[in-house]
Amino acid sequence: MHKDINQYIKDKIQLRKEDNSFRVFKLNEGNVDFCSNDYLGFAREKQFALEAHQLLMQQELRVNGNTGARTITGTSEEILSLEVLLANHHQAEAALLFNSGYTANVGFFSALPYRGDTIIYDELIHASIRDGMQLSKAKSFSFQHNDLTSLEKKLSIATGRIYVVVEAIYSMDGDAAPLKAIAELCSKYDAGLIVDEAHSNGIYGKDGAGLVVELGLEKMVFARIMTFGKALGCHGAAVLGSQDLIAFLINFSRAFIYTTAPAPHQVFSLKIGYDNLSKVEHKRLLLSSLVKLFKSKIEDCFKGRLIESSSPIQCLIIPGNSVVKSVCLGVQEDGFDVRPIVAPTVPLGKERIRICLHSFNTGEEVLSLVASLKKRTQDVS
Repeated sequence: MHKDINQYIKDKIQLRKEDNSFRVFKLNEGNVDFCSNDYLGFAREKQFALEAHQLLMQQELRVNGNTGARTITGTSEEILSLEVLLANHHQAEAALLFNSGYTANVGFFSALPYRGDTIIYDELIHASIRDGMQLSKAKSFSFQHNDLTSLEKKLSIATGRIYVVVEAIYSMDGDAAPLKAIAELCSKYDAGLIVDEAHSNGIYGKDGAGLVVELGLEKMVFARIMTFGKALGCHGAAVLGSQDLIAFLINFSRAFIYTTAPAPHQVFSLKIGYDNLSKVEHKRLLLSSLVKLFKSKIEDCFKGRLIESSSPIQCLIIPGNSVVKSVCLGVQEDGFDVRPIVAPTVPLGKERIRICLHSFNTGEEVLSLVASLKKRTQDVS
């Protein structure tokens, strides 16, 4: 039964194994974390977990979940209060909570751009945005990464309502979009600019409000997607924009309409996270200093192989799935949790070790990591 289907599955798995891109789960076995997106250490902060639990107890909630979609039984006073908090913190008119960054991007891009519209996106845009665009009926075209000339060329021939989508900080390269120049181009061509702030939320701007706020571009950006699984150490996401945009998504975003609302614990954890963002400027400063230390030491050894980035995401190009996996295994044996990013997640020849720095890392750990990377790359060269 289902012989052809089962054979198709086996063949696809075998192809992944043959090019050494087969994914398996790997636990962190106590190594120093240079891999997770927990940039400020919020996910490991026991006090935050305790405060979220205390909020739950104070509310005397009788349910573990929100029991339905937001438009049926899933909306609570706590969720509405959180959305007001999010809008105020990020200096936006309104916010709408989604269950994850993936569903926020899919829900936004599958709902708003429509037949006859044009989406212009950076070629390194996140997979969740690509999936959302595929579900829309709009035309979509990429422009060369962070290339303003390439973007303007696409803008000049775009038709219908025009949307431009970029990431504030790119998840696989760690570099920043030239947001001010992009916003000015969008204004020139009357295009709506959408910025995914997954990896800038909590790190940049006043009280960690993001790169858009840091640059003072709130009024020039049509919509922002803020996710909470990185610096906030929680889960979920929100779309920020006008009241009209939020009303539109409530009525037309299938990914929002047809899913159960986030559970109370998630909502309270986010409230605690945001309450603490204004109290951790010292962590952001420490993180910045560790990034500078890492770059100053790694560039001596790997000039030309380190992707230019001033964010906590630092990527070392080591071409070849087998080679980059071998280097990572050696670094893990030295006590550091780093992971390889292999093709097809990144293009062939651009395989890399994606290193994430955190405020809880120490200068000594950073120096030891650099020494390990140098030694292990020499082992395979």
